[in-house]
Amino acid sequence: MTSAIQKNFCGIITRRERWGLSWRGWLAFILAALLIAVLLLLNIQPFLAKTQRVNTNILVVEGWIHEYAIRDAAAEFQTNHYEKIYTTGGPIVGSDGFTNDFNTSASVGAELLKKIGVPGQFIQMVPSHVSGRDRTYSSAIALRDWFREHNVAVRSVNVLTEDAHARRTQLLFQKAFGSGVAVGVISVPDPDYDAKHWWRTSEGVREVLDESIAYVYARIFFHPSENFSEK
Repeated sequence: MTSAIQKNFCGIITRRERWGLSWRGWLAFILAALLIAVLLLLNIQPFLAKTQRVNTNILVVEGWIHEYAIRDAAAEFQTNHYEKIYTTGGPIVGSDGFTNDFNTSASVGAELLKKIGVPGQFIQMVPSHVSGRDRTYSSAIALRDWFREHNVAVRSVNVLTEDAHARRTQLLFQKAFGSGVAVGVISVPDPDYDAKHWWRTSEGVREVLDESIAYVYARIFFHPSENFSEK
C-alpha cells in the first residue's frame, strides 16, 4: 500500500487508461479530411458567387466593377422591369481619399453605363465619401441615406457585382438596409478564370481565397454601429 502511494506521488496524480486512434482510425480520419477538402474545393466558388434575384424595380450596380460586368448590368436593366439604376462606390483607389463626387467609383460606373448605351435619365450615381476599410458597407450606407433623404420608399433591391464578391456584397447591403428591405444579388462571372476549376489559375486562387477570408470576416467579426453614417 505504501509503495503504491509513493509511486503515485502521495495521491497527487493518478494513472488512467487512455483511448487513442489506431492506424485504421487515423486512416479514416485522413480520408474524411481529404473528402471535406475536396467538397470545399468544388463548392466554395459557387457559394461565394451566388445569384439570387428578388422582385424589384431598383437595380444597384457597384461602380468599381470592370467593363465586362457593366455590359451585363446594362443587359440586366434592359431585359427586366427596372425603373432606375443606382451606381455606388467611394473614392477611386489611389486617389488619396475623397476629393469630389466625380472622382468616385459611382461616377465611373455611371459613365460606363452611359457609354454602353443606357440613357442617362435612368442612371443615378450615389457616391460614398469613405475610402479605405469596409468600402462595400460604406457604399450601401450612402445609398440607404440617399433613399431616405430623397423620400424614396424602398422594399427591395437587386445589387449587381462581380463573381465571388457577390455573397459578401449581399450580406453587407442587408446589414446596411436592415430586415425591412429584401436584398437580391447578381453575380457576373469573371472571364479571366474557369469558375469550375478556379484553383488552376492564379487569378482564380487569389479571387476565391481573398473573398473567402473577407466573407468570414464580414459574417463573424464585422459588427457596425447602428448609428453608422457618412455624415
